[in-house]
Amino acid sequence: MLLEIDPQRPNPRRIQTAVDTLKAGGVIVYPTDTCYGIGVDIFNKEAIERVYAIKGAKKDTPFSFVCADLSNISNYAYVTDFAYRTLKRFLPGPFTFILQGSRQVPKMMLTKRKTVGIRIPNHHVCMAIVKALGNPILSTTAGIRGGEPLADPREIRDAIGKQAEVIIDCGLITAEPSTVVSLTDDVIEILRPGKHAELLKDL
Repeated sequence: MLLEIDPQRPNPRRIQTAVDTLKAGGVIVYPTDTCYGIGVDIFNKEAIERVYAIKGAKKDTPFSFVCADLSNISNYAYVTDFAYRTLKRFLPGPFTFILQGSRQVPKMMLTKRKTVGIRIPNHHVCMAIVKALGNPILSTTAGIRGGEPLADPREIRDAIGKQAEVIIDCGLITAEPSTVVSLTDDVIEILRPGKHAELLKDL
């Protein structure tokens, strides 16, 4: 299903359609402030395995997830005072922050170092979905298997086909990867420069 949603004024009924799909174990394609992502409920193991299959990724490939707000992050990661101040300064925004994962994070979502990548994108539709769902959704870039991210949701539909139950159409989003930043041990380390990486240069 291709579901058109106004990125500035999301229709609550259409947001609920996406949420109902996630709750039923379905896969959605949703917009963020960096690209379109493939999303599932992080507590649905079978749905997560579907994403690995769609991406053609190894089971030890870490995917990040999208939280609704800063208080939501503290449920799934250990947030020191230093980390909280950093998160508050840069989120919502195009950053993925690496933190130590809590016991509430499904084991298959943790890296070997027991860390998690967490995002709060600056996008109304994405945030509306996560808040209505009540828990984070998995976040990984939507595109051709093993290839570049796709900007057009109709091209994503053609590439993924029936592997996603709902593909949200918010218009073209030219993919620009998030900046990945580790905050483990209260040390800021840029692991992958991406969108707005220059904002971190003085830290």
